[in-house]
Amino acid sequence: MTTAELPVIAAVDGSWRSYEALEWAACDAVRRGLALTIVHVRPLNRRISQEAQRREADELLAESVGRVAQVAPTLHTSTLAPMDFPAAALTALSEHASLLVLGSRGLGGFRSLLIGSNSLTTASMAKCPVVVVRSGRADEEGAEAAEMFTDIVAGVAADESSEAVLDFAFEAAMTRPGARLRIVHGWTMFSSMLSGGPVFDRDAAAGAAERTLAELTAGRPERYPQVEVVQEPVHGSASHTLVTASATAALTVIGRRKGGEELGFGLSPVAQTTLTHALGPVAVVPC
Repeated sequence: MTTAELPVIAAVDGSWRSYEALEWAACDAVRRGLALTIVHVRPLNRRISQEAQRREADELLAESVGRVAQVAPTLHTSTLAPMDFPAAALTALSEHASLLVLGSRGLGGFRSLLIGSNSLTTASMAKCPVVVVRSGRADEEGAEAAEMFTDIVAGVAADESSEAVLDFAFEAAMTRPGARLRIVHGWTMFSSMLSGGPVFDRDAAAGAAERTLAELTAGRPERYPQVEVVQEPVHGSASHTLVTASATAALTVIGRRKGGEELGFGLSPVAQTTLTHALGPVAVVPC
C-alpha cells in the first residue's frame, strides 16, 4: 500500500473535542478519497479490568462510527482499540497512516491548558502529518466560520524544511475547490541577519523576503494550476504571523522543524507556539 492509499486516522476519547476532530477527519478523508480508521487508545489502568475497558471502547467506537455515518455515509470506516499510552500508540500507528487527526485536548489534564500533552507529544513524534483540530473562534460562530474560511495557510521558512510543508499545503488546497493557498513568511531584521540577509536596511530585507518566497514556490503553480496562490511576506515574528493568519484559515500548515529539543519536544519554538495558540486546525508536517 502506497502512502497515498493509507487511511486517515482519527483518535477519539469521548470528549467533544475528539468528536470535533473525528468529523473533520471524516470530511477530509472523503475529500482525499481515503478510508478512515477510528482509534480509541485504552490507557494502561490496573484499577479497571481489561474486559470493562474493552466494553467501554466498543461503545465509544460504535458511537463514533455512527457520528461518521451522519456526515459521510459512504465513507469506509474501521476501528482499533489498542492498549498503551495514548501518544505512544498513536505514534506507532502513524507509520501506517496518510494523516493523523486529533482534538486539541482530551478528557484528562488541566482545563486551563490550550493543548493537551498527548496532542502535543504526538504532533512532535508522528511519522505522518498530524492535524490538531481546535476551534479558537466562539462556539456559536464555529460552524459558520468553517464555511466562511476556506483558505489554506502555509507557514514557510527560508530553508529546506519548507519543501514538505508546501507539498502538503498544495495537496490540501487541491482537495478544496475554490480554496486559495496563502504562503506566509514572517520576517524580522533579526531573522534576516540570521539567514545572511540585509541587517540594517528594512526595504532590502523586505525585498529579500519576497525573493525567498518566489524561490520557495518556483515551479509549483505550474504543477498545481488549479490552486490560486497568494504570497505573503509579513514583517513580524513567524509565530505571531501564523497565529494571526490562522484566524481566517480552514487549515494552517507548519513544519515540525528541529530546534525545540530544549523544550522537551521535537517541535521548533515557532511550531509549538503556533500549535498552542492557533485559532483553527493546524497541520504539523514532519520535515
